[in-house]
Amino acid sequence: MSATFARPAIIICGPTATGKSDLAQDLAESIGGEVLSADSMQVYRGMDIGTAKIPPGERRVPHHGLDLTEPDQPYSAALYQRYARDVISRLEGRETPVVMAGGTGLYLQAVVDDLRFPEGEQVDNPVRAQYEQLAEEQGAQAVWEALQTLDAKSAAKIHPNNLKRTIRALEMHAQGERYADRAHGLREVAPVIPSIQIGLTLERSRLYERIDERVDKMREAGLVEEVEALASAGFAESLTARQAIGYKEVLEALTGRIALDEAFDQIKRASRRYAKRQMTWFRRDERIHWLDIEGMEADDIACAAEEHLARMGWEA
Repeated sequence: MSATFARPAIIICGPTATGKSDLAQDLAESIGGEVLSADSMQVYRGMDIGTAKIPPGERRVPHHGLDLTEPDQPYSAALYQRYARDVISRLEGRETPVVMAGGTGLYLQAVVDDLRFPEGEQVDNPVRAQYEQLAEEQGAQAVWEALQTLDAKSAAKIHPNNLKRTIRALEMHAQGERYADRAHGLREVAPVIPSIQIGLTLERSRLYERIDERVDKMREAGLVEEVEALASAGFAESLTARQAIGYKEVLEALTGRIALDEAFDQIKRASRRYAKRQMTWFRRDERIHWLDIEGMEADDIACAAEEHLARMGWEA
């Protein structure tokens, strides 16, 4: 991607439950910009409460990156890269600032850095279909063992239960690339879109409290009913619904495998583990300016973010 940018993209990143979406909207409203979501689950229609989308009636500025496909359709970082860069180009053509927000580190990096994906990262490819079928028949462990046979170095970097990443590594192998080499070299990839990156962080125990509180609010807001509606629409067996935190646990409860209270306890634990993985990803990127939001109200957070933008020379 080659283009001249009048101003950098603003990126709001960090672990789940830190208020990234709210801050992005506050900043976009303040500077006359628009929000671009970088969340791998918010691209799916009908998955609203469990992915913490800002409801349409509460969106004060235009939002992009939401509701791009159905829950039973595959989506990838490569597809998001093309979509998001197109959005940014169109906004740049209108001289409209873009504020990206999300916790999917690969999606963010795929947009602003020169990440190049093999053909296997696209949809409708036989390699992916082959291993998804193997997972259906024999489970994620069998897929991981296939990777271990073909590329033991990459398999060593992926948990056997991480089916999505295991299949990605197999797709890369089929294209003559090695996941382990790409994972090792991600931080050295050159940027193609200038950005100012702000990460939101909290002391771990407080972050976990906020995660638990948010999961409780999702339950009150109707997450169970949302999952029931998706199941009724035929999406219960989709790969996405079975993998997404919040949805897979509630589905287990709806089918009687576990109690509903246990399902929400599992959601909280899974969300905490996910937050730890997010911080591991983001901490390696030295471009991120970290903002500790402990004890800060929304207005204070927005002011602190705007002050950092000013220090970096950003002008509306």
